[in-house]
Amino acid sequence: MVNHLTRRVRSTLVRQAERITGTHIIPRGSLWAVPEREHLKAFFAHFDVDCVFDVGANEGQFADILRRKVGYRGPILSFEPIPDVAARLRAKAAADDLWFVEEFALADEVGARTFNIMADTQFSSLGNPKHDEVRLFEATNHVAQSITVKLSTVKAMLETYRKRLKFARPYLKMDTQGHDLAVVRGAGDDLRGFVGLQSELAIRKLYDTSVDFRDAITAYERAGFALSALVPNNEGHFPTLVEMDCIMYNTNYAALA
Repeated sequence: MVNHLTRRVRSTLVRQAERITGTHIIPRGSLWAVPEREHLKAFFAHFDVDCVFDVGANEGQFADILRRKVGYRGPILSFEPIPDVAARLRAKAAADDLWFVEEFALADEVGARTFNIMADTQFSSLGNPKHDEVRLFEATNHVAQSITVKLSTVKAMLETYRKRLKFARPYLKMDTQGHDLAVVRGAGDDLRGFVGLQSELAIRKLYDTSVDFRDAITAYERAGFALSALVPNNEGHFPTLVEMDCIMYNTNYAALA
């Protein structure tokens, strides 16, 4: 109880100090998260994003950022294939009428496939872990269990949810541990219906399916997207840069850029 009250008092004092000084107070160790959320605030407002596809949602960390830090209030479609993780995610989303959870891995086909659950579920992937480029994650990024999961595609889910939610300017967020390009292939021509996309870029490859960050950006550019920002997606592993996210906008909306 004391710790809870202390956090509430601290949070209240921080909000008051921010209002008085017109500044943001950033907790120690959280500076890395600021570029992503501040850019997303501007991006979502500028391009009038009205739905988010959260692919590889894990336990809803990105949805939490959207609701608590970005201020986005529209529909979120979270895709998470691990049954017990998806169950926790559904429980978290239950109080949010515009947060939907689908127990699928999105890829480039509909069906089923073997999925590797890693020691730390955030590393779980359709691919196999590799450690020849960086050895930092050997304890957490190794296969603890393999299961069969259901596969679907962005194209199929877009058709289902567009009819239901009537959105027009969706945003595609991908964190699939080596399979983001497969997700994009599964969108087909419907990818051009997204105003923006966000993808994890492999500076050092952690999976046998990982694509070099330069090749990934080139593929997205060929699909009709242009870079808006490169942002950290974790606190980092100084001095080695392992990965980061790219945020890109659809060039069909270049007049708004």
